[in-house]
Amino acid sequence: MADGGRRGLARGLTSYGDADFSLYLRRSFARSMGYSSEMLARPVVGIADSASGFNNCHRHFPELVEAAKRGVLAAGGLPLVFPTISLGEVFLHPTSMMFRNLMSIDVEEMIRAQPMDAVILLGGCDKTVPAQLMGAASADVPAVQVVAGPMMPARWQGERLGACTDCRRFWAMYRAGAIERRRIEEVEGNLATTAGTCAVMGTASTMAAIAEALGMALPGTAAIPAVHADRLRAAEASGRRAVELARDPIRPSQIITARSVENALRVALAIGGSTNAILHLTAIAGRVGVEVSLGRLNELSDSTPVLVDLKPSGEHYMSDLFAAGGIGAVMRELEELLHLDCRTASGETLGERLAAPTGYVDRGIVRPITEPYRREGGLVALFGTLAPQGAILKRSAADPGLFERAGRAVVFSSLEDLAARIDAPDLDVTPDDFLVLQNAGPRSGAAMPEAGYLPIPAKLARAGVKDMVRISDARMSGTAYGTIVLHVAPEAAVGGPLALARTGDRIGLSVKARRIDLLVDEAELARRRAQWRSPVRTPARGYAKLYMDHVLQADAGCDFDFLIKA
Repeated sequence: MADGGRRGLARGLTSYGDADFSLYLRRSFARSMGYSSEMLARPVVGIADSASGFNNCHRHFPELVEAAKRGVLAAGGLPLVFPTISLGEVFLHPTSMMFRNLMSIDVEEMIRAQPMDAVILLGGCDKTVPAQLMGAASADVPAVQVVAGPMMPARWQGERLGACTDCRRFWAMYRAGAIERRRIEEVEGNLATTAGTCAVMGTASTMAAIAEALGMALPGTAAIPAVHADRLRAAEASGRRAVELARDPIRPSQIITARSVENALRVALAIGGSTNAILHLTAIAGRVGVEVSLGRLNELSDSTPVLVDLKPSGEHYMSDLFAAGGIGAVMRELEELLHLDCRTASGETLGERLAAPTGYVDRGIVRPITEPYRREGGLVALFGTLAPQGAILKRSAADPGLFERAGRAVVFSSLEDLAARIDAPDLDVTPDDFLVLQNAGPRSGAAMPEAGYLPIPAKLARAGVKDMVRISDARMSGTAYGTIVLHVAPEAAVGGPLALARTGDRIGLSVKARRIDLLVDEAELARRRAQWRSPVRTPARGYAKLYMDHVLQADAGCDFDFLIKA
């Protein structure tokens, strides 16, 4: 093992030129915290705590930390809590996606720099779990992921509400003039009423499911609500398991493999997961040298049915999935499609895990594989002259009536242009047009925000239009819905074909053929290409400069080029 077989506090000694002195000094200062010699001789389990006053999803983490510590102590380990960057989704400018890689570096370096035999990763909000898994994969110290768990939905005027699909639904109604200001303010106070991540199958819930499907989280822990006592018991069990991993290591590189990544993709497809999951799983896999091919995604999607009916694709919430049997119930239905020999942090293979006795499964929420909600997976990749390196569509949350058509482009050159003109009464737009947003990708200066959910123009929304084809190099929240083509690569800001689109151009969409094409003569495109100039100015300093200099395109997961394992 690393450090020449050293364990516990003897790992990774501070450099003073004398190893014995370094250990002596470290123990001296550790004793200043009141630890006995017996405790200091135990295996050390780090607990990476991503709580923050700017992260509502993580407000219950003090309880989770104590539960994890309890499990570590009960198993004979020494728990040491350390803070990391915390990414509260709605509190960061310009977008949390910009800081995911920074958090992953923080997690990786603090795991590597501090003496720990294993680590518990406490995360939940959208970018925190991918950042932690990316960092842990690079550090390659035995790790267990513990997720925040979803919020519970609230009752309001006879209706169940949960962040954040219902946030978007009511906001669309407000923009269309269907509800007044007083009512939207009442809704605002009833959408997010407990600790935890969004109550629907958004990015946080999808990443929790992926952590369990990869084998990095203990079985049955992905869907437990944040406020349920089982969430604390899961943290305690993870603490116990972390000590066992400290003594008999299974490393992330042994768990996150090409085969387990395919398992995770299958699960993401079967649950109608977030489009963001493709970016994050690609980045996680890249840290161990595994490529996620969008072509392979399509192959998996064509053979993976949708088995779960949660918002935004369906009508249920994550707490319903937990009561219905959780991700384990989904994986048992997919068993014949999964690689069962994959190792997991629990010490079992996936096959051994799924062979455990099955509890109750609510077939109104988790369908048998013979009676799926949809025969094909929820996500699909598109290629063509508009997206040579690919784009993503969440077809399970889209209108199939819009899947095979050509439309006139109505182009917005930036987020600012979109905000200025989308609701203009004189905007030249019809329901059959394709709304196109440029310069919102990873290198745009906006850092690929969740702006792909372009609003329906106000005059069309008031006329009753609920969906249109929308295309961009941005992302979409996992809680959103609609016929929305995202992650167009290469992006407009680096001169991709999206940058060449003009209002009035024709664009062809065929989900069946997996195509998205800019139907403009090549000579005209060549003329536009010769005139194109980047609208982006690279920052002069700081993390913003590091980000702009090294971030990759969406098809590579938007990780930094120097962090991917060769």
